[in-house]
Formats: sequence, C-alpha cells, structure tokens
Amino acid sequence: MLCTRQELEDKEYQILAPYGMKSRESRGRQYPDPEHEYRTAFQRDRDRILHTTAFRRLEYKTQVFVITEGDYYRTRLTHTVEVAQIGRTLARTLGANQDLTEAICLVHDIGHTPFGHAGEYTMRTLMRDFGGFNHQQQSLRVVDELEERFPEHRGLNLTYEVREGIAKHETAFDEIGFGDFDLTEAPTLESQLASAADEIAYNTADLDDGLRAGLLDPRELSQLDFWREWSSIYSPQNERITDLVRHKFIRWLVNEFVTDLVTNTNARLIEHNIDSVARVRAFGGAIAGFSDTFAEKKAPLQEFLLTRFYRQYRVMRMASKAEHVIERLFNAYLTDPRLLPTKTQERMQGEIPARVVCDYIAGMTDRYALDEYARLFDPLKPV
Repeated sequence: MLCTRQELEDKEYQILAPYGMKSRESRGRQYPDPEHEYRTAFQRDRDRILHTTAFRRLEYKTQVFVITEGDYYRTRLTHTVEVAQIGRTLARTLGANQDLTEAICLVHDIGHTPFGHAGEYTMRTLMRDFGGFNHQQQSLRVVDELEERFPEHRGLNLTYEVREGIAKHETAFDEIGFGDFDLTEAPTLESQLASAADEIAYNTADLDDGLRAGLLDPRELSQLDFWREWSSIYSPQNERITDLVRHKFIRWLVNEFVTDLVTNTNARLIEHNIDSVARVRAFGGAIAGFSDTFAEKKAPLQEFLLTRFYRQYRVMRMASKAEHVIERLFNAYLTDPRLLPTKTQERMQGEIPARVVCDYIAGMTDRYALDEYARLFDPLKPV
C-alpha cells in the first residue's frame, strides 16, 4: 500500500505535539513548486540539501583538525551527520517535526569556508569592505543563490522554515541578524533543537577528538565536574584512559547533554503553556535549552576546550597556515581574475568581484585550497 503525501501530513497531526511544525502549515517557498506525490515539503528540503555539491564538499572541510592531520578525526561532514542524529532524537522525544529538524541540522554548516573557523575569521577580515562574511549568511546564500539545480530559478527553493533555521541558528559560534526574517519572532522549536544539537555535538565530539589526538591531557579531566561525576559512578579515579574508557565517557556525556536538554525544554513548554507553533514564535526567546544547573557544569567544559584545545599550539599553527593560504588566494584572484575558472570570471561582470572571489574560496575544500595554493605559488607544481 502506497503512503501518499496527504497521508503523511495527516499523520503529523496525530503524532506531533501541538507546538510541532506541520508540513502542511509551512509558509511556503520563494518560487511556485508543486507538492510531491509521496514526500512532505520538509522531506523534500532534506533530500535537496543532501544532493547539493556544497554538502558533499563538507567531507573535506575542517571541523577542528585539517584533513591532512589524519582520517580518524571529525570533518565538517561527520560533525553535520552527528548533529542531525542528535537533532532527530531531540525532536522525536519532544514531539517536534523530525524531518524539519534534520533538514536544518544538515544545512546549518553548508556555507563554511575551508579550514573551519580560522578560515571564516580570515574571510571576514578580507570581506570587511565588501559586505562582510559569516558562515550562516553564506549557507543561506548557497541554498538561495549558488546551488544550481533548477532551470526556472537559482538556488534550491527551500521552505521558509528551513531557510529561517539557517538564519536564526544560534550557538557560541553563530551570528544572527540577516535575511528577510522577522528577528522579533522566535524560530520554530525545530530550529531551536537544531541549534542545541549542534552545541551538544561539538562540545562532546571536540573533547573526544582532542583526547584521541593527544592534544588534551587526560589527567586534566579531573578539573571537569562531568569527569568527576562519571568517574565516581563508572570508573576508578586512577584508571588509565584507554580508547574504550574514552568511548564510554563520551557516550555518557552525550546522554547527559541530551537528557538535560529534553527534560528542561519539556518543563518550560509546560510551564509557559506552549500549545502551538504561534506560541513558540511569540515567546520572545528560545524555549529549548539546558537547565541552570547543567549550564553551570557545561561552562567549565567549554572553557577547557577553548584554552586547552582550540588554542593549543598545533591547532593554532594550522590556523595560521590557513589564514595565509586564504589571504593569498583571495588577493591573487581579486588582483588578476584571469586566474579563476571561466565560469567564475563571467560572474564578475554582474556582481561585486570580491563577493565572487569569496564565494569561490568559501566553496573550496581544505584539500582543494591547498592544491590551488600550490598551483598558483609553487613553480614546480603543475597548473
């Protein structure tokens, strides 16, 4: 028996909580687009995102470690997959729309530069006089303008709710306040859960990668409330931190994050009588979030990662190299556009040249940027 889109939409009203975003109630797309026979609007958005060039390139873009550092560590793609997995769990547990949450999770980093945040900070400096740069705004630009999948229009023509989820994605590494969205209106709960899933994923996975790489000293974990609590229950304090011990700890830590998030968010939904999407939007801020007690335990972990990992000398050395690579590529292309592919040169006729160069570099993988740098500046490298 076939399950039609109409039947899927009907099931959403039976399964989702009153505040869950229903596909049938979407604010729609920028361009007319007939609905699909057996996929909802948010399912189609998810599929469109997965098939983009920009999504595939995430496989070779930095999360923290540049791909030349090894095959084990998270890339921007594996991070995105982990965010989507956590996002689905959060949405399913709270009765929100899993498809919408997953679509936002999958697209949230699609506009990231090569070399992670070091690349973004460099691009932001280079674009200061040309309209600026941040990876969220670039993500929206990718799905609205740069991806070419339809002859009728540019971009992917995603629903308002997914596009809003990009623009209002909010963590310590994100900036909101752009695009054609009402910033006085809170985003859907699904959008908020995608932001929370991102925070959970990078806090826990970065700790895992830092320990695995030997950049973090396991002996210093005793500074963290999380480690002391876990050790007191599951592991003797003097036990050597093997790979299996590390895996057990990270699994426990992810569960602690998720459990507090869903428990506290559910309590707030009940406390504030959130019984519709309209009430979510009118709340005036994020409903999804951690408890105050958990936030106090989380802050030292984030400070630990910042001082011991993100600013560790090996990470900073690679960041310095990344800045140098992106800056030289940007200046070379802008000074002599003939170095760019023909199709990219043609775009310069109707757009700000610096923005075209920015789009081109932001779309690069780490590997391609390093190869392109060698082709341009190493006389022994074939062009």
